[in-house]
Amino acid sequence: MNELDMENILAQTDGLRSWAAQAAGELRDFSRRLELILSQDHKKIAVRDASFSADFGAFCTRLRQETDERLDYWQRARTSLRGAKTQDDYTSSLAGKSFCMKAKALSRSCDEFTTAYDCFCRFYKNYTLSKLPVWLLTSCCDDLNNLTGKILFLARETAKKTEKRGN
Repeated sequence: MNELDMENILAQTDGLRSWAAQAAGELRDFSRRLELILSQDHKKIAVRDASFSADFGAFCTRLRQETDERLDYWQRARTSLRGAKTQDDYTSSLAGKSFCMKAKALSRSCDEFTTAYDCFCRFYKNYTLSKLPVWLLTSCCDDLNNLTGKILFLARETAKKTEKRGN
């Protein structure tokens, strides 16, 4: 493992963190919109947000595509990091610790996304006006949680191995 590969992994970790935070923000917006729609429907007021279903469907489709791309990258990165046979194949301990810290920040962003997902689902259980691809959102949330767990484990493992090397 050389420094350029680790720099790319660090950049990808940061990118995934910011992407998860952005997706959580968008999902919170959808929750607010859905809450307003439910309120209007409950009060027998005409629903003003006619584009909600289409917007949400587009969001879920885009989320699935981006999740798949990121899963592919991290599959290769994990194979690369785990393929290092000797301690000399690993990067510096500073980069290993940095990876660990970035992975923890990613975990917090993933937790925010999961919280936004749970909030959305609370409102969605009362939504009957149209079908929404919530199953797609659920699979993305599950994949993101699983990927984050794997990245955290990989970061800790990498930090431990680089620390043993003593760089």
